[in-house]
Amino acid sequence: MFKRPRSDFWQVGIVPAHISSLSTEAALSAQREQIRWLPDPGPWRYLADPFGIRRAGRTHVFVEAYDYRTKHAVIERHEFGPDLEWRDKSVALARPFHLSYPFVLEDQGELFMVPESHQAGEIALYRAQGSLDHWVRECAMLPGLPGAEASLIQYEGRWWMFFTLVGAGARDQRELHLAYADQLTGPWQLHLLNPVLVDRAGARPGGTPFVSAGGCLNLPVQDCSQTYGGSIRLLRFMRLNEREVAYRHLPAQLRGELVSASHQAGLHTLSSCGELSLIDCKHVSRDRGRQWLDLQRRWQRLRGVASQLPHQQAA
Repeated sequence: MFKRPRSDFWQVGIVPAHISSLSTEAALSAQREQIRWLPDPGPWRYLADPFGIRRAGRTHVFVEAYDYRTKHAVIERHEFGPDLEWRDKSVALARPFHLSYPFVLEDQGELFMVPESHQAGEIALYRAQGSLDHWVRECAMLPGLPGAEASLIQYEGRWWMFFTLVGAGARDQRELHLAYADQLTGPWQLHLLNPVLVDRAGARPGGTPFVSAGGCLNLPVQDCSQTYGGSIRLLRFMRLNEREVAYRHLPAQLRGELVSASHQAGLHTLSSCGELSLIDCKHVSRDRGRQWLDLQRRWQRLRGVASQLPHQQAA
């Protein structure tokens, strides 16, 4: 008997609360009825990894838009009005390789994005040019590294990047790496203690780093101990410099069941968008239709390969 394939489906929500106020299960659960969910993207697609900005009364949410039919994702931008009413969507960034985790940030009045692009073998910086749907590759921040989930913050006069590395044995789900630079464009220096944390229950970055009222730096990280992206925890840094790193996990586990009736199997992003926060929650499907999709994709790939072969000439 064939085992039914597992398909993860994520949904993205806007929480009307500042990220610093969502450090406990009770605080997140209290927002359950106020969350504005993004529209359903359609069959065999999902939206995940939300990051956003607010401009002129509008909220722009950038997400990974994944399609199981192609096993490929692009970055979409979803626009919301002043009352968080959904208005429109567009493709903000597409590349031949898979894109996800569109971490957006501002520096010196300009808007940048650091999408996850490990298939390109780099962590790269993109600059918005002219519009929020036109992004130009600025530079490779960390070339030659299959990095993922790069999360950045300017802290105590220096830029810090938290990231993981894709590798064998689900390495990206258990390691946290650090890099730092004086300028956003670099040069970036890898921390001498990398990986600074190895823990499947809370090392992979999962959102926007932020400074709490007491001055401590907090990084949302994913608990992948039971399932990929099972919940979000906060990793609090008591000391962070080029030679030393000291941290501890806060006790809260921010889970999908706290906010969603349909997507309770995971929650793996908590990001900041001004006075709002963004999350995503997971539903697991065992639909046999996934097998048919996989067969169709393989058949199309084989046909594509065959069409590139030289035709034999008749004798």
